Amino acid sequence: MKRSHINYVIDKAHAIAETFRVCLPDFAYLTVDAWRQQDPALWREVRDLQLGWDVTDFGRGDFAQTGLTLLTLRNGLMGSADYPKPYAEKMLQIQQDQQTPWHFHRHKMEDIVNRGGGDLCMQLAWSMPDDGYDPRRIVDVSVDGQRRTVKSGDTLVLKPGQGVCLPPRLYHRFWAEKAFVLGWEISMVNDDQHDNHFLEPGGRFPTIEEDEPVKWLLCSEYKRL
Repeated sequence: MKRSHINYVIDKAHAIAETFRVCLPDFAYLTVDAWRQQDPALWREVRDLQLGWDVTDFGRGDFAQTGLTLLTLRNGLMGSADYPKPYAEKMLQIQQDQQTPWHFHRHKMEDIVNRGGGDLCMQLAWSMPDDGYDPRRIVDVSVDGQRRTVKSGDTLVLKPGQGVCLPPRLYHRFWAEKAFVLGWEISMVNDDQHDNHFLEPGGRFPTIEEDEPVKWLLCSEYKRL
């Protein structure tokens, strides 16, 4: 992704949050210049746990088709005395017809919620011991406490206000239909470095072309400070 596009996407993400009347934490508004004026000791948790903006094209090179904008709001670190929090929370911004590709989490259980906008469409399938995709096994999930059963690969539609609980090792792929979707993720501790498995080659983080100065640091870039 080009740096200019990342800067634009985060500018737009602020505007979208305001449109939905979602108030964001202070660190969501810190530009790279503002970060450099901060006392690092006061923001140690934000930097250590990589709270903040996360814009990715999943290594596919076409953000409009395959991509996601996230803001990690809180997180913990398993086995850490400093950060014992056992849960995480993220805002997800999903453009119309933009997909997040097939993947599962080895350890993380999560709820994905449609907070507003269009329909959040999701395909589900169980993984196999070799991390392959099981095309036959029926999937049972909980949608707001109601049991739902779908065939492997069938589409589950979450209307605004609805959310689904996804257990570990359940493959999922999702996208927005009819309009932009403001999504939310409430989960166990998040570890994007080690806990994600994608069905097809790509990557969790983008390769960045530095075509203009950095305005907004991604949460994976705090080491640049």
